[in-house]
Amino acid sequence: MSEEISDPLLSLIREQDLIDDLQYEDVVAEHQRNGTPIIQILQDTGVMKLHDILQVMAGTLGTEVVTLRDREFSPDLLKMVPANVAKMYRCVPVAWTGDYLQIALANPLDPARADEIHFAVKRDVQIVIADPAEIDKTIDRLYGQSESENFSEILKELGSDTDIAREVSEAGDDTKAAEALADAVPIVKFVNLVLQQAVQDRASDIHFEPFETEFRIRYRVDGALYEMAPPPKHLALPVISRLKIMANLNISEKRLPQDGRINYQMGNKQIDLRMSTLPTQFGESVVLRVLDRSSVNLELESLGFPKSVFDFVSEVIQRPNGIFVVTGPTGCGKTTTLYSCLRRVNAIDSKLLTAEDPVEFDIEGIMQVAINDAAGMTFGKALRSFLRQDPDIIMVGEMRDLETAQISVQASLTGHLVLSTLHTNDSPGAVTRLVDMGVEPFLISSTLMAVLGQRLVRTVCKNCRTPFEPTESQLELLNLSPHDLGDKSFHYGRGCSVCNDTGYKGRKGIFELLVVSEAIRTLINERAPTVVVRQKAVELGMVTLREDGLRAIFDGDTTIEEVVKYT
Repeated sequence: MSEEISDPLLSLIREQDLIDDLQYEDVVAEHQRNGTPIIQILQDTGVMKLHDILQVMAGTLGTEVVTLRDREFSPDLLKMVPANVAKMYRCVPVAWTGDYLQIALANPLDPARADEIHFAVKRDVQIVIADPAEIDKTIDRLYGQSESENFSEILKELGSDTDIAREVSEAGDDTKAAEALADAVPIVKFVNLVLQQAVQDRASDIHFEPFETEFRIRYRVDGALYEMAPPPKHLALPVISRLKIMANLNISEKRLPQDGRINYQMGNKQIDLRMSTLPTQFGESVVLRVLDRSSVNLELESLGFPKSVFDFVSEVIQRPNGIFVVTGPTGCGKTTTLYSCLRRVNAIDSKLLTAEDPVEFDIEGIMQVAINDAAGMTFGKALRSFLRQDPDIIMVGEMRDLETAQISVQASLTGHLVLSTLHTNDSPGAVTRLVDMGVEPFLISSTLMAVLGQRLVRTVCKNCRTPFEPTESQLELLNLSPHDLGDKSFHYGRGCSVCNDTGYKGRKGIFELLVVSEAIRTLINERAPTVVVRQKAVELGMVTLREDGLRAIFDGDTTIEEVVKYT
């Protein structure tokens, strides 16, 4: 059975008995599989017609359904809702009665939306119902790109706003004053714009960093950090307070780190932001991890494995028991690889359990448990409970300590397949790490099936990709000589508008797969050092990260600098 989802439209239709349990299950499953809006799924699957869905929403809100297709919009009416508000909230002004502004809203059942628009347009609003697809087309037609308020304009407006600067200095530690500041229209507008900009540029993380004389905002795209135009220093307090309110954190607590989540609606996409605060000398530093479900493909085929690695991984995750470990530094895609493996083996006849810190993506049909050390829910405690839940496959977010590693080994010995991650530099290093933790070598050699080492390297922008002849010093970095090259070509990105003049767009994985064969088992039992395990694995045919990086260079996918940096 699919898990429940908190969608107001689906809840409403279910309450009114307009959908049966089987249809409900199908709609939820489809929504969780690819993030398609509920209203679209209801129409596509033939459960309800658009006209009926809109009437149900109108009846609930005590309002009317309007058509936007042939409607005329006067310039005065359009001025009442600025372009950035229309795009951010997916709303269109329909009529001005003199007392209130009628607005067609793509997500009318969210009560907070109407309040936020009321603050943004400084008028009383009445929500009317229209087809969300029509609303999006109308916004594009009426507002286009030209009127969109850009970042520098808002920064200029905030920099010259002396009221906010004065209120920040007066607020001090007054929680109510900080809350009022965080809800001020310019601050709400600014924070939304930063989030929109970062998501549009495919950022994986957004950093808000207060220093003594400046407030910096940086975001990470394809592994590299870029700085936005810095806002005035006095905005640090209201901006960070705004983010804490969005994540339901305690805004008066500034001495302890806090963690939270923000569900952010951007257009018709649902963006999940994981938030972490850290008290520093000059205020709280905030990092948001951006989880955009619509941009992540969790199919094993989409990870870019070489054929030999793909075939082995596809086979190893079908085995009834044993341990399969993915290793590499933070942010190299280990969790994505494991999720893709789980998606592949997630069938009705298997029970899958995961212990994660934190749960990054919700996957239908898998029981996912969030680790919470503060509440006493450790990896060890979760795993011991897992074994009483009759699972077939267990995913452990990370083998951090001896207890977690030992329970994982015991689970494997008692007939469970265990998938996990480790933080080591390469795949042979994972074996030594487990021995260093205190796991007996004979237990490792009898349960460990394979270790997959991986890195993410930036890919050359296809729009400005240019061939070039590498210098001897560049070749030396790769331990190559001009004689080794033959007819192989090298490429780099010149920089263009598509890649923001970086020369790179997107990332791809490079991999090394250590298969635990009899010869490797013998070395594990002898407590052989990493370098010996590595030499033997290479003798037996293991392609190292550096060699797989060379494959990516010769295919024109990445550059010498990227491969040298990560291998």
